[in-house]
Amino acid sequence: MIGIVIVSHSKQLALGVRELAAQMVQGQVSIAVAAGIEDPENPLGTDPIQVYEAIASVFSDDGVLVLMDLGSALLSAEMAIEFLPEAQQQKVYLCEAPLVEGAIAAVVAAAAGRDIHQVMAEARGALLAKATQLGLVSSPLSLVTPTTTNVKLPTREIRLIVSNRLGLHARPAAQFVATAAQFQSQILVQNLTRNTELVRGDSINQVTILGVRQGHELLIAATGSDADEALAALQGLFANNFGEDNVALNSPPAFHHQVTPATHSELLGIAASAGIAIAPVVHYQPTHISITEYHVDDPDSEWQRLQAAIHTARQEIQAVFSQASLQIGDAEAAIFDAQLLFLEDPVLLEVAHQRILEHHINAEAAWQAVVDEVATSYRTLEDSYLQERVEDVVDVGQRVLRLLAGNAPANLHLEEPAILVATDLTPSDTARLDPRKVLGICTTSGSATSHSAIIARTLGIPAVLGVDAQVLYLADGTLMALDGESGKAWVEPESHILDLLAAKQSAWQTAQQEARATAHQPAITRDGRQVSVFANIGSINDVQVAVASGAEGVGLLRTEFLYLDRTSAPTEEEQLEVYQAIAQVLDNRPLIIRTLDVGGDKPLPYLRVGLPEANPFLGWRGIRFCLDHLDLFKTQLRAILRASVGHQIKIMLPMIASVTEVRAAKVILGEVQAELNQAGISFDAAMKVGIMVEVPAAVAIADQLAAEVDFFSIGTNDLTQYVMASDRTNPRVANLVDALHPAVLRMVQRTIKAAHAAGISVGLCGELAADTLATPILLGLGLDELSVNPQSIPGVKQAIARFSIVESEAIVASALQQDSAEHVRQLISTSVIPPA
Repeated sequence: MIGIVIVSHSKQLALGVRELAAQMVQGQVSIAVAAGIEDPENPLGTDPIQVYEAIASVFSDDGVLVLMDLGSALLSAEMAIEFLPEAQQQKVYLCEAPLVEGAIAAVVAAAAGRDIHQVMAEARGALLAKATQLGLVSSPLSLVTPTTTNVKLPTREIRLIVSNRLGLHARPAAQFVATAAQFQSQILVQNLTRNTELVRGDSINQVTILGVRQGHELLIAATGSDADEALAALQGLFANNFGEDNVALNSPPAFHHQVTPATHSELLGIAASAGIAIAPVVHYQPTHISITEYHVDDPDSEWQRLQAAIHTARQEIQAVFSQASLQIGDAEAAIFDAQLLFLEDPVLLEVAHQRILEHHINAEAAWQAVVDEVATSYRTLEDSYLQERVEDVVDVGQRVLRLLAGNAPANLHLEEPAILVATDLTPSDTARLDPRKVLGICTTSGSATSHSAIIARTLGIPAVLGVDAQVLYLADGTLMALDGESGKAWVEPESHILDLLAAKQSAWQTAQQEARATAHQPAITRDGRQVSVFANIGSINDVQVAVASGAEGVGLLRTEFLYLDRTSAPTEEEQLEVYQAIAQVLDNRPLIIRTLDVGGDKPLPYLRVGLPEANPFLGWRGIRFCLDHLDLFKTQLRAILRASVGHQIKIMLPMIASVTEVRAAKVILGEVQAELNQAGISFDAAMKVGIMVEVPAAVAIADQLAAEVDFFSIGTNDLTQYVMASDRTNPRVANLVDALHPAVLRMVQRTIKAAHAAGISVGLCGELAADTLATPILLGLGLDELSVNPQSIPGVKQAIARFSIVESEAIVASALQQDSAEHVRQLISTSVIPPA
């Protein structure tokens, strides 16, 4: 098959084009990149040797097509060809087609089996086809409805109920769009509940503006060769609840004090982030970018300016995302995923391009116009939560305008600790704050559910929003105090106010210190039983948060993140690097790695799995999937084994329903170990193997399974829905999916007894472990280990320390006799809970 080489001055640009092109053909065409130079100070440039090596790596007798950007890229490509043997030189073609459009057209043609001349013709015609298509549109494209003219009726469609708490807000919408964009089929989506029109599934704004909330019914239609696979992947997102647990994480603090009329120097606002701050004020005023529309003679050049600014903005947001992941965790940092997708929104970009070309206006004016139109669309929505997403639109819009204007980012660096006073803060602004210097936030606008408020709470910065605009006129250095719990702020507070706040601040800081101190100590019940508290993680960043939160190890590493959002499976070396990095951070703490748990409700786009399953939760998933994909399974096992040297790593098999499955997996593990031995590659030969107990069949034969493995980990999320025969994503029956139902608790009890009878340990890694109301139940059942999300570790450890095993066992004895989850909860709530 024909090979493609992309030559560019910018390595990031070339890698992005390759990734985009590869997604179009799902890795069927060999694409090599020769871009940038090894100079940290000035990485832009091209190297003929790199180009030569890239051509050689994808060389085929069918031919190689080389696409280049401007300047030295052409010279480097010409020189590289001279290094090739003469016979090969005749089969390498330099093509002047545009880099992005040309690469996409070329790989699609190559994947279709066309010859080199046809592929080159397709690449050359790509920009003309795009310009022609845009030229056919005589009126501005709508940012709300798709251009569905000439589109055939959908060949496949599904209807789904949205169950996650806030519907398709920024993060789930970003996941939806990113997944839709992986397929060649056109994806259209309609909110049946709100009776909207069909919109494009690859547009972050169109999907968000549908106003999808919990309980809404969506129609998703796909037209194209991979329509079934696309719908299966999207259905998987809904089935997995978009990775959300429907718990109000970082929810706004409630008012615990009666609001009294404002006194002298006292300001009332919105309680957005708890805590006390007393410090001088410092004003923050982002640079206002004034836009003037003017006529341009060269619209193509203006479009290139806008594309360059968007490219740089994307790099900046990715940097913010990486930093935010470390500071506030992956879940909250995913806010910036939506911002990245905003910059890639094909509808928005097409409209901006069209306005520049048709009206001959400057990039700033065209960009501002489309951003304003999107912002207006959000503001006119009835849903107040979605109205607040305007802040993300404005945030991204201003970033691109700043880059077009050549302005430097606003400086948020503080010399001394202070309370930041501003009209508002964008999510990007807030994510850059240093909690050691920004002791509090006071703004004249904003809400407790805004992304900025969520980030402030995660960073632990007290915040009062929506106060009177008079604070904007305070001189820098004016003493201010604020109480983020009551929503009050004081300007130059009187001494008695300072005394009260200082006392409250001291008590709050003491409680925080005690929680942190407790978090890094063992969790021991009042009668001396130690229970291990581990973390559930799904990325490298998560493990850093886990250790900082006091995790004694990782009870569940979800490895799916390595396999998703890509066009091919991760290599052994890629996996090895990640497993070793996580183990290194853990510093010899236990690390339980769950083997790949996809299939059924979580399909991999690059693996053809046939038609969507009618009941994916009862389908081809977990260990069943891996045993049918031995190459995939063996690659992961090799990587885990190789990473085990010098670390405390264990393997855990998901979705086990029979002894046969365990034995089959152990045989494969033995084969991999033998291969490594033969190759002289070291690994931990004594590494323990365990299973997830999440299928009722596994509970029924727990005694037989316990004889085969070294440990159990109970997954109450899946076990509960299987026991209750209720889909947790179906709002009509979701209330039945409660892990505190006596039926589920009896299954957990049976599993623990079988494990302990066989002398093996048993943990629990479902959401139930993080519910401190359930702590006495879990202690009384006799679990050896709880594994929870990192943020829940301090609270779980404190809860364990409040109970004794004796009283917990008494609560369990009564709970198992109840007739409903509701009565179990009432029982726990009315039980005597000793003081903390």
